[in-house]
Amino acid sequence: MMSMTCHSLEGRAVLDLVACGCSSNALLDRSSVRNYTKASSKGICRGYGARQLVCGRRDRIRCGVSSMKTAETPVPKKTAETLLNSVSGVSQGFPQVLDLNQESRRPVSLTNLFEVVADDLLTLNQNLQSIVGAENPVLMSAAEQIFSAGGKRMRPALVFLVSRATSEIVGLKELTMEHRRLAEIIEMIHTASLIHDDVLDESDMRRGKETVHQMFGTRVAVLAGDFMFAQSSWYLANLENLQVIKLISQVIKDFASGEIKQASSLFDCDVELEEYLIKSYYKTASLIAASTKGAAIFSGVDSYIAEKMYDYGKNLGLSFQVVDDILDFTQSAEQLGKPAGTDLAKGNLTAPVIFALEKEPKLRDIIESEFSDTGSLDEAIRLVKACGGIEQAQVLAKEKAHLAIQNLECLPNTAFRLALEDMVMFNLQRID
Repeated sequence: MMSMTCHSLEGRAVLDLVACGCSSNALLDRSSVRNYTKASSKGICRGYGARQLVCGRRDRIRCGVSSMKTAETPVPKKTAETLLNSVSGVSQGFPQVLDLNQESRRPVSLTNLFEVVADDLLTLNQNLQSIVGAENPVLMSAAEQIFSAGGKRMRPALVFLVSRATSEIVGLKELTMEHRRLAEIIEMIHTASLIHDDVLDESDMRRGKETVHQMFGTRVAVLAGDFMFAQSSWYLANLENLQVIKLISQVIKDFASGEIKQASSLFDCDVELEEYLIKSYYKTASLIAASTKGAAIFSGVDSYIAEKMYDYGKNLGLSFQVVDDILDFTQSAEQLGKPAGTDLAKGNLTAPVIFALEKEPKLRDIIESEFSDTGSLDEAIRLVKACGGIEQAQVLAKEKAHLAIQNLECLPNTAFRLALEDMVMFNLQRID
């Protein structure tokens, strides 16, 4: 279906980044991953260098994707779109993906998930407000508003989990100051992006609470987000690791690229799934991938394992975004903390809509009218559900989750690796 040559984006191997919801053909469950890695990985990844992946995708076409390891070789800057080259293949049907209905699968809660890094997260929470700084009480109040809005701290938790999992490979007994500072920086960058997102989306609520711009006004919200980006950049520079500085700096650029891509494609019914995945990478997966790779770099593991951690974060982030986009159609306003169907109402066409548009011409007419008729948004939501858009998006989320699980095979079998696997399963439980 698609042949692609691996390029690097700011020194990052991102070949699989835009692969349209791909996964390998073998059925992968949690027990089989553990049984395999006990026998073969022992903390060391096999198959260093070039590799071949066979992928499935949404239009029931099977594709071969060629990849070449390029972690440490800088190349000219390229946009993610240049990774999409020629398309060819034969019909094969959907690949097998993670089975969420196995009797052996135990429910995963965030409390249990983060238990092995609970002390690390406690220290992070204590440090966050002091690291933001108290120079301006208004900006501090704005930051406190979103820090206290019930965030899951998923990104810093991933930093701690990968830090501890990779530290065991090299014999580190405790996390370094750089590991802890990275987690704080990542949460600050994430928080700043949320403040700006709410301004751009004109959202009044986040996690059931008023947004910063709703409480303090747009001007203060924009300045608060800018301040947190600047403060995080200052702390990042003080880590004095050029590789990590470049990695995290690219994330801030990716945020802007994602917003521009989204703004330029509102109500565009011709948007392709590949474009959606690129935008999702920029807006969500880029930060998670940089977080997990940065943690591995500070542990001092070899570049191959660091790249595997990058791939894990990328695939988890893409799966997470697809699940979020599914929930926008399947959960109530009370569960979401915002009105259901918000993205669609604003013309942001996500995976469920893109899939449904392939089957229902009427949906295109409604969207292109920008929901000008009374009840048209509700009708569009009904059509997305009726045309199988939700189910196909679920397959896509599971395919990305499958890849994320595979990316962990290079880690030793510890409680930290188990928690990283559980993070993948927790995300999928939200649509189970």
